[in-house]
Formats: sequence, structure tokens, C-alpha cells
Amino acid sequence: MSDLIDLNEVQLDIGRQDRCGFPEVIYGEGKTKETILKTFRAFADRAPAGGGVDAFATRIDAEKGEFLQQQLVGHSFRYNPIARTFRLCLANPAETKPHGKIAVVSAGTSDAPVAEEAYETALWTGAEVVLVQDVGVAGPQRLLAKLPLIQDADAVVVAAGFEAALPSVLGGYVSCPVIAVPTSVGYGASFGGITALLGMLNSCASNVTVVNIDAGFKAGYVAGLIAKRVK
Repeated sequence: MSDLIDLNEVQLDIGRQDRCGFPEVIYGEGKTKETILKTFRAFADRAPAGGGVDAFATRIDAEKGEFLQQQLVGHSFRYNPIARTFRLCLANPAETKPHGKIAVVSAGTSDAPVAEEAYETALWTGAEVVLVQDVGVAGPQRLLAKLPLIQDADAVVVAAGFEAALPSVLGGYVSCPVIAVPTSVGYGASFGGITALLGMLNSCASNVTVVNIDAGFKAGYVAGLIAKRVK
């Protein structure tokens, strides 16, 4: 049987989960709301009896989110307008148990959209996820107060803009991978997140690795793969 469903403008890869651990995710930018709806319905039609893995989409703006909610009445879904994620719930919650723990940490409230995207993605992967917000290095006592929530995680995602020092600081307190997400937050010399990206790439903390600017989804996905392997 083919691993593709031909939806004309979309070639839906239904074999992605078997090959890569999680199903294909819909990237909403550049797609019409009708195309996204068609793709969600294809996922729902393919779900096995009793439910399958939830269908998930990123970069779903308010207009598309409202449209999907109207069209998917009768289905269970979760739309996060801050994260701009939409999740069509197909799995049976009674049959799913969290695997591994992920902490998603934001440096400031302006980093919330990226952190929330990572948070929603990590939840979709099936991990236990804790969200810790606004603990940047301008007030280091805030991070110290929240460390008990973070230190037992199997992976930590850190979203930070400006000079992006938080991942390096946090890397010195945990014994797991730290996935740093530079955000496009900051004044002129932040260059839309490039300063944060370069700072993170030059981290002296050996457990810090870096994804692209504002790539909360990528960070949450990688953290989910790490958590999935926890016994």
C-alpha cells in the first residue's frame, strides 16, 4: 500500500510515523484554510477504530483557526491562538500514557508565542510537559525558584531573544539536552533574532544545541523524540 494520499495540492505522507516516530505535521502558512481542512479530514478518515495519533498543524492564524473550529464541529480539537497551533484529537486519552518529561522555558513574556508553539508540539508528541515562563537572566532569582520543576526533565526547550543567555545558564543546572530556540525579540541590534542565534551557537554549556529562529515547533518535536525514548 502506498504511503501517500493524493489530495491534489497536498501529497499526504501517511507513512511518516512508522519511519520518523510521529505523523506528518501541517505547516499552515502559505496554505489555504480549505486545504488545511481537507488534510485534517484525510487524517480523520485514516484514523483506526478507537482513534489514532492526533493530527497537528502549526502557524494557524486567527482566521484559519476560526474557520477550522466552525468546520470541525462534532470533533474534539485544541486551538491555541498564541502558539498558532491546531490539534485535531483522534487518539483515545484512556489509552495514552505520557512518556518522558519535557520542560519548556521562556526568557520573557514576549517569547510566549514561540514557547507556546514548543509546548503544544511537545504535548502532541505524548510527553508530560511543564511550561515555565518569564525566567530570563534579567532576574536570575526567578529561574532558581523554578528549577525544581525543570531539573528532572528528559529534555528542556528554552526560548529566548535579546542576547539569549538563558540556555547557557540553564545548561549549567540540568543533566539533559537543552534545545535552544532564538526568538526574533529585541531592539535593532538583535537583527530579528540573528544575535540570539549566534549567542546560542556559541554557548559554553556543552548540553546546549540550537534550532532556527522562532522554530518552537522544531524544538518541541526534537524534545518529543528524546522523551519518547525514555524507558
